[in-house]
Amino acid sequence: MRSVSIFGATGSIGDSAFDLLTSSGGPEAWRTVAVTGGRNVARLAQMARALRAEVAVIADESLLPDLRAALAGTGTEAAAGTAAVAEAADRPADWSLSAIVGAAGLAPGLRVAQRGGTLALANKESLVAAGPLLMGTAARTNATILPVDSEHSAVFQCLDAGNLDAVASVTLTASGGAFRDWPLERLAEATVDQASSHPNWAMGQRITIDSASMFNKALEVIEAHEFFGLPADRIAVLVHPESIVHALVTYVDGGTLAHLGPPDMRHAIGHALHWPRRRKLPLPRLDLAALGSLTFRAPCETRWPALALARQVIAAGGAAGAVLNAAKEQALDDFIAGRIRFTDMAPAVAHALDRAAGRAGFSVSPDSLEAVMAWDAQARRDAAAWSVAA
Repeated sequence: MRSVSIFGATGSIGDSAFDLLTSSGGPEAWRTVAVTGGRNVARLAQMARALRAEVAVIADESLLPDLRAALAGTGTEAAAGTAAVAEAADRPADWSLSAIVGAAGLAPGLRVAQRGGTLALANKESLVAAGPLLMGTAARTNATILPVDSEHSAVFQCLDAGNLDAVASVTLTASGGAFRDWPLERLAEATVDQASSHPNWAMGQRITIDSASMFNKALEVIEAHEFFGLPADRIAVLVHPESIVHALVTYVDGGTLAHLGPPDMRHAIGHALHWPRRRKLPLPRLDLAALGSLTFRAPCETRWPALALARQVIAAGGAAGAVLNAAKEQALDDFIAGRIRFTDMAPAVAHALDRAAGRAGFSVSPDSLEAVMAWDAQARRDAAAWSVAA
């Protein structure tokens, strides 16, 4: 019986993973070591009960009494706090899913890599903010890192037919989010509610807004650079409104392989869960005749300036990824809180990058989690200061 842990179980990715585990035998087929969540005690306790998890951890320490009460009599240990989340990652498990949103997912993912485990990575911030650190750690410990972002999973699957030496380029697709067809002059007036409605994917609020701003895709471009070792000029982005083609890999002989599937994260999670085998998943099959056609177009960087920032970060290297990620999170917080406009997020991030570039050590990749978080904290202050001034 394989053992699993889910970090970020109560989010949309964690919920999809829970569905896959319960539909394929639940506790009779899987031994669940740990499940963690942010603040949703009721959902975390429900998952822990259903999977008979050994430990359930809530990130908000004030909610520990509630979690203990919800798990009374189950035999599942209750814990709370960010340190407890990281410590849960030290518990041996055959497969660990990192699905915590934001920089909070760095510590548990790194702990899994440090013990040489298999890390199914849905937390893109881990590679954006600390790519060399995470990948270097995995190389030293022989840890396995499997991509769970749908686009990177698609590239990974297309590479089964070849190797990176034969790859000319990869193309990540983007739905374009809520505002892909809005007139540019309307974007400054976009509301949080409007940005939080995705046309295709069922995701959390933050990643849905990131999709609308294309910061989600900017992070994925950097992630592809770190995971696959490709330079920025070999990573392209296409707007694909139907979200059926998740990525394409073009080889040096001119052939291109595409990965197609419905917009459902359970495929990428399921592929990582069962890798290197393929198993039947409870997903609808693609009906191309019913779809009729698929459309593509080049992204407009006036509408989505985040893409240019991603290339800037790859060119700069060093701490640039940690700065962009943190500044983006702060700018998103400020937009959700109504302190800045939708179109102010990219300038806030650009300001933080400009300020960081003038600081000592910017060109050196952070070599520890503490170093990453130091750049993270300063970038948040810089982005927040820009928001106040704006």
